[in-house]
Amino acid sequence: MSRTSPILLIFLFIFLLSNNTFSQSVPIILTERERAIAVDDILEDRIENLLPTLMRREGIDMWVIISREYNEDPVMKTMLPSTWLSARRRTVMVFFDPGSGKPLDKLAIARYDVGTLLKGEWDISSNPDQWDALAKVIKEKNPKKIGLNFSKNYGHADGLTYNEHEEFLQKLPKEFHSKIVSAEKLAVGWLETRTEKEMIIYPMICRISHEIIEEAFSEKVIQPGITTIDDVVWFLRQRVTDSGLGTWFHPTIDIQRTDDQKFDHLRTFSKRPGNQVILPGDLLHCDFGITYLRLNTDQQQHAYILKPNETEVPAYLKKAFATGNRLQDILVSQFKSGKSGNQILLDALAQAEKEGINGSIYTHPIGSHGHAAGPTIGLWDQQKGVKGPGDYPLYENTAYSIELNAAVKIDEWNKSIRIMLEEDGYFDKTGFRFINGRQKEIFVIPKLKANLGK
Repeated sequence: MSRTSPILLIFLFIFLLSNNTFSQSVPIILTERERAIAVDDILEDRIENLLPTLMRREGIDMWVIISREYNEDPVMKTMLPSTWLSARRRTVMVFFDPGSGKPLDKLAIARYDVGTLLKGEWDISSNPDQWDALAKVIKEKNPKKIGLNFSKNYGHADGLTYNEHEEFLQKLPKEFHSKIVSAEKLAVGWLETRTEKEMIIYPMICRISHEIIEEAFSEKVIQPGITTIDDVVWFLRQRVTDSGLGTWFHPTIDIQRTDDQKFDHLRTFSKRPGNQVILPGDLLHCDFGITYLRLNTDQQQHAYILKPNETEVPAYLKKAFATGNRLQDILVSQFKSGKSGNQILLDALAQAEKEGINGSIYTHPIGSHGHAAGPTIGLWDQQKGVKGPGDYPLYENTAYSIELNAAVKIDEWNKSIRIMLEEDGYFDKTGFRFINGRQKEIFVIPKLKANLGK
């Protein structure tokens, strides 16, 4: 049983102490030193306890990962210790499974160790050429399969560059060439699988992201008639920076209102009029995510701007929002181990159609990356399945951004609107759960005091 670090225990204590899904204060953000301790503790646990299981599952007894400085393999980036902000010159990692339940050999073909686990194995006095040093290790270990990071379906697993591949083959003895295989499934497994230690801190990270959205969707930021959607977008970016966090994409804010504009996916992502002023009666939508402790969030939520004399969200918008929540329920009810992303997509859409819901599903894994490796469950322009990533099966201990929309006819607006929702969730042997809850009610701006009459 692995030991939990003090930093992770602090995270757990704070989360349990204040576990209201949408409370009023952003949780504590760790210092850089505290983050490094947490990152390295999680990384060591993943390499020691998760990686052997994955290598044996995929039948690869040697995994070789090669990168040059500033052109890092996406997998290697997740394996570097906290104080390594990039690879150094050429960095080569070798993981070898000797079998019989023995621990992995964890080597760095470098002049120095990589962190505390990967021991430097390049003696420059006996092997001046780094490739010769790597070939020597391979000959000594004599693996059955050598996994390299090349992949058709996943950019995350395709990090070995053409030049590095060619130089490696030139130095590798010919008898080992036939043992080279794609490490695609091993790389995806490494990237998609969340450990127990990571799931201690992930709820806090998702909660921080939720709190920032709620702050953006408030009178602190939005003054109807004055504030533009770009004002809110840049508040989100600045709030992330000021909090000492990172983000993996530029946030978006868009408006649906009683006008003649029809919903357009491209308008949401790239054709938004940034100077559009927010007005009473607007239904706002955000798409926002943060990066913290090497984990990512991706969330979409809604807010409504009250009109004069309104005290709550109109009933027809509440009903529409409930339809979006129902589509979420339908989708996650299809999560079963071994089902492919395409099977989950088609089964969920079939059930939605039976219930009269006009839904679109484009859900993706999340974790080490925002649009992460794992089973793709639809794309917004591919609702009949996604060849390749959509064929990948669902494994336990994996995380997803449940991203979708439901088109709902609003008679009062004489048009259909889209309830666009996205929340981060986790799937394990007990089933699916949202990591820090989900939005079930539309935020209102301004928030009205309960004790004030008309």
